Amino acid sequence: MGRRQESWIKESSFYKVIDNEKRIIRCEICERKCVLNEGAYGICRNHANIEGRLYNIAYGILSAIETRPIEIKPLFHYWPNSTALTFSGYGCNFFCPWCQNFHLSQEKPRPYFMRYVPPEELVNTAIKGRSHGLCASFNEPTIHAEYILSVAELAKENNLYFTLVTNGYMSIKALEKFLNAGVSGYSVDIKGCPETYKRHLKANPEVVFRNARYILENEGHVEMVFLIVTGANDDEECIKWVLERHLDTLGEDVPLHINRYYPAYKYHEPPTSYEKLLFAYNYARDIGIKYVYVGNIPEEEYQDTKCPKCGKVLIKRRRARVIYWALDDKKKCPRCGTKVPVYGEFVGYN
Repeated sequence: MGRRQESWIKESSFYKVIDNEKRIIRCEICERKCVLNEGAYGICRNHANIEGRLYNIAYGILSAIETRPIEIKPLFHYWPNSTALTFSGYGCNFFCPWCQNFHLSQEKPRPYFMRYVPPEELVNTAIKGRSHGLCASFNEPTIHAEYILSVAELAKENNLYFTLVTNGYMSIKALEKFLNAGVSGYSVDIKGCPETYKRHLKANPEVVFRNARYILENEGHVEMVFLIVTGANDDEECIKWVLERHLDTLGEDVPLHINRYYPAYKYHEPPTSYEKLLFAYNYARDIGIKYVYVGNIPEEEYQDTKCPKCGKVLIKRRRARVIYWALDDKKKCPRCGTKVPVYGEFVGYN
């Protein structure tokens, strides 16, 4: 495999040389830290060792571009009621058997047969469509690190926010670059307890919590998403581990979205029982997590924000839009004065 000059092939800065003579390198984009011989591809299938250097071989190769409400990510406390031009590529560094977007995340990029979108074109599309920001979603954004950075810098120049929907398994080196480039919002999936990660993902959930904490410590915004999957992470011990780790590592103010799983891809267990969802919801609230939501169910009242002190409904959401906003101009409860953490501004009703 030789080096090519196509626009979708871009050298990465996220690697270390292991053996210069044998041209062996280590990718440092995510915590997989793939060691690659010359000509080898990383587990994400988006990076390759070409002549002893790491290249993104699918830079700007996109699978979807569409405008979506920020609440659908889900992000409830980040630029409420805004819209984000949402885009994705192909591939992932995880292989969740229940993946809802497997047709994208488990697909290998084939640049000669897929659409290449320069960063400038993507940002201009967001501006023309009057989106408030951009969001990388559907497949794992981390594996497109070089493209994310290019787009983020242009977004920042044009006063657009940038957010990721991610499994949170990036390296600190990559995460630092994202934050410095203006990627401020992170919807982070926590897949379960250590046993879930070991059995299904060959990974470590402590990395996810470490990264979420790093984002918070560096002035970014985090909301955690816990998809409770029947037979994979829905036992009481596993649920309690996730919720207690959330509280201990991230604190009581970081929003938690508890979502219902439905059969998909290679996983065909029944949808999450309401009993499990409500157990997790009530336990999270009982131990002190202030902002807990339940998604992927018809009962939308579980997506409302209530004042953690006096119980007043402060934000109502229906069909991924804000239909009622009661916070004052300082983002405080008008009844008792409790401040609610919201990153960015409420953009108004659309």
